[in-house]
Amino acid sequence: MSRRTFLGVLLTCCLVVASSFSAVMPAFALGGTLPSIDKPAPDFTLPSNSGEGTISLADYRGKWVVAYFYPADFTPGCTIEARKFQQDLPQYRDRNTEILGISADDVNSHSEFCDSEGLKFPLLADAKGTTSKAYGSWIGIRSARHTFIIDPNGTLRATFTGVNPIVHSKEVLAKLDQLQLSNG
Repeated sequence: MSRRTFLGVLLTCCLVVASSFSAVMPAFALGGTLPSIDKPAPDFTLPSNSGEGTISLADYRGKWVVAYFYPADFTPGCTIEARKFQQDLPQYRDRNTEILGISADDVNSHSEFCDSEGLKFPLLADAKGTTSKAYGSWIGIRSARHTFIIDPNGTLRATFTGVNPIVHSKEVLAKLDQLQLSNG
């Protein structure tokens, strides 16, 4: 096992254990203070592997957005989570929803990860952690595993911490269905 993979596995294990504390303090999660539900989601513009240069949250007005933050490309938990989102991508698109993955890895790493895993959604490079920090999802040098659902008007509607990568996409789809039903 390479050093990078070992560190990724170790970080993932620490994040899973530590994120269980978020149930005690819902406005705070490992990574900082979470943005408020039913308020405008923090805007961002980040470099993307998609060939579009940069992507902004504002580019997706009129669509639902699932912005998921993850520690690192090519680590076991992050790979599982990305594969599950990819597997369910047609269901998201049927719900007028786009997936955006965000981590501190650079665009080249994201491109290699997408090629390796067949990912058809953009991964954004938050190298300085500015966006991760704005979403309360930054731990030292990496993004924490948190997910946010943002409505077509740019309002934050749901937050997930303590994410289990194996079942997470199904949880997000269920919450998305609930939110879309309640919003008419």
